[in-house]
Amino acid sequence: MVQLTSGICSRLNEASPSEIDELGSGYTVQLLSIKKVTANSTAAAPIDRYRIIISDGVHFVQAMLATQLNDLVANSEITKNSVVIIDKLTCNFVGDKRLIIVLDLHVVSRDEDKIGNPTNAPTSAPQQDVEVAAPFVPQPQVASDSRTSQSRPTTTNRPGRSIYPIEGLSPYQNNWTIKALITQKSDIRTWSNARGEGKLFNVTLMDESGEIRGTGFNTVVDALYDKLEEGKVYYISKARVNLAKKKFSNIQNEYELNLERNTEVEECLEASSVPMIKYSFTPLASLEELQKDSICDVIGIVKEVGRLDEIISKAGRTVQKRDLTLVDKSQYSVRLTLWGKQAETFTADDLPVIAFKGVKVSDFGGRSLSMISSSIMTISPDIEDAHLLRGWYDGIGAEKTFQSHSSAISSGSSFAGFNRAEMRSLHDVKQSQLGMSDKPDFFSTRATVMHIKSENIAYPACPTQGCNKKVTEINDGWRCEKCDKTHPRPEYRYIISMAVADWSGQAWLQGFNDAGVVVFEKSADEVMELKEQSDSDYNALMAHSGGRTFNFSCRAKQDTYNDQTRVRYGISKISPLDYYEEAKLLRDLLMTSPWAQGA
Repeated sequence: MVQLTSGICSRLNEASPSEIDELGSGYTVQLLSIKKVTANSTAAAPIDRYRIIISDGVHFVQAMLATQLNDLVANSEITKNSVVIIDKLTCNFVGDKRLIIVLDLHVVSRDEDKIGNPTNAPTSAPQQDVEVAAPFVPQPQVASDSRTSQSRPTTTNRPGRSIYPIEGLSPYQNNWTIKALITQKSDIRTWSNARGEGKLFNVTLMDESGEIRGTGFNTVVDALYDKLEEGKVYYISKARVNLAKKKFSNIQNEYELNLERNTEVEECLEASSVPMIKYSFTPLASLEELQKDSICDVIGIVKEVGRLDEIISKAGRTVQKRDLTLVDKSQYSVRLTLWGKQAETFTADDLPVIAFKGVKVSDFGGRSLSMISSSIMTISPDIEDAHLLRGWYDGIGAEKTFQSHSSAISSGSSFAGFNRAEMRSLHDVKQSQLGMSDKPDFFSTRATVMHIKSENIAYPACPTQGCNKKVTEINDGWRCEKCDKTHPRPEYRYIISMAVADWSGQAWLQGFNDAGVVVFEKSADEVMELKEQSDSDYNALMAHSGGRTFNFSCRAKQDTYNDQTRVRYGISKISPLDYYEEAKLLRDLLMTSPWAQGA
């Protein structure tokens, strides 16, 4: 029988705030119950939490799982009567109530009978059922606490000062202090409207239980902006806890902090207990599986650093941007855009490893990534994933070829992005009515180019990297309204429409610059120059480009033009056939057939 840690439930139920920190970790307990509770059903995106009952075989106490452990429940890694070792916990004290929060654990056994006949653990104060948060009511105002019964935090965690976990904060508590790492600090932003002018900044605060966003306005910006630095740990108290405005943040917390004039902030100078940023990295090859505008963490080698550019935002402001090209062990590359000061100050001459937390996925040009206000960028982080990636790249990765999400074909496998197992005929695509729903449908097909519309095959585009907007010819050059710049000449980009056919039927496919480069094996600038020099040579190129067979990855989506709705098939990726690869695949198919095996 598994041996539980004797007496731990009584000790946890009777310990003072300072004694909780001294209890250490490594308790073996049994989970008698796991119950899902939703902290606040009125929140825009309620976060499920789990109340658990832990037992030492003699007594039991209630506790909560930190939300980062929710997957253990969702994946059935822990169930009723599981025996676990608690590696880390903390405790939230609210008056005569206490809420034990389990921050980390690992499973010893899942299939156990109930051990002993435990009863409710004794306590010096009446044990009460502690809710995650009371139902939301109007004006949950947490007034700035002016009481002095608890001295101002100092740089040592003196007995008597209770450090709250971020996970346990709610609008119905005051007189709390958190100890948090500043993982991100935004630039100061200003606004001006009919109600006046103002300024604000945001910080992302993290401890071992979770993250929370803090915002300061106007005079608070002057008081705290320079005081708070990324990468440092602070004691913070006397801030207002409000419901989070989810449209402004992707942080997984239903609450946020409003930093006020009397918010107390003091740097923690202790060298220990600095929380680490938690990542959940997505391989670059898997970005196509993510939805547009989703948020993810990635890590990669910076293979290329683009130049610093300026664009005009929708609000009419000039914004600095810089594109990085990242590669990883999945042998894919992706473009990631930095903005503002990060774009201006970024330098990387030695191909560093960079970890990004909370970047936004775009479908521009296939798949690309962008930093947002809450994103975190860490250059050469001291984590295992970074060390492994560095070793792989320095060892063999530098010689590899990388498939780009934004280009049609790489120098690697010609089938990258092409799903042979789900290849469909053109007749099947139409009969299945792909693209007729609200969301686009994706499919793979193999077809031969029959005809290419030779009129308006390319457009004059802005040569600024990442812009690609159409430019207008004026007296002294070509004008880009988006960049507010005039260029001596444009950079032509393909926009092609071609009829393709297979054994079952025909369809029209639309493609952009990457597709045109593969079909014509020339840049759009070269083709437009050929057209200006010789119509016959241009027509010969159009004719020569027909009759070739390609593997296509396509996107089917409804489109309305002149009040007529139809399905358009856009080319996501295109690659010519590699006949050597095709022959090998046919050989393997024949070798595994029943005929080849003498059936």
